[in-house]
Amino acid sequence: MHRRRSGCPINLTLETFGDRWSLIILRDLMFGHNRTFRGLLGENIEGIASNILADRLKRLTANGLLSRSADPGHKQKFHHTLTEKAIELVPMMAVMGGWGLRHTSASEELSVRARILEDGGPQLWDEFMQELRHLHLGAPAPKRSVSAALQSAYEAAMARRRPSAHGPVHR
Repeated sequence: MHRRRSGCPINLTLETFGDRWSLIILRDLMFGHNRTFRGLLGENIEGIASNILADRLKRLTANGLLSRSADPGHKQKFHHTLTEKAIELVPMMAVMGGWGLRHTSASEELSVRARILEDGGPQLWDEFMQELRHLHLGAPAPKRSVSAALQSAYEAAMARRRPSAHGPVHR
């Protein structure tokens, strides 16, 4: 059994995650569409190593933040889904993203989702959590898709970033 350093809830939360990679994996599962090891490895823009990804997926599963199920069509393929415990981290992720908008030099295209979540506040976070419950836990579908709005805004930011046929884009 893992020995706790203290009973402080902030410390215990950090011990549950282990390191930054765990939060990055949770982010990728919240905002991305890949749920397999290969999909998560390929989608990760920070360049996580495969051994780190494998270890963190095991840790997140052991700590009750992810569940893992076998793919019936492929014996060695598993799907990772968020649990309710992980979905409840959406407000924390939104606040962290908002802090990053204010205190770091984040790129425009990678900031767009954080800005929407910050502007939308707790009501949008709740709607996003309902959608994640639908996608990962089989809850009823929400009336609107927050994920689709976030993805559309991200794609628009990426399109602005790409040079057009008429010359470079000036920021």
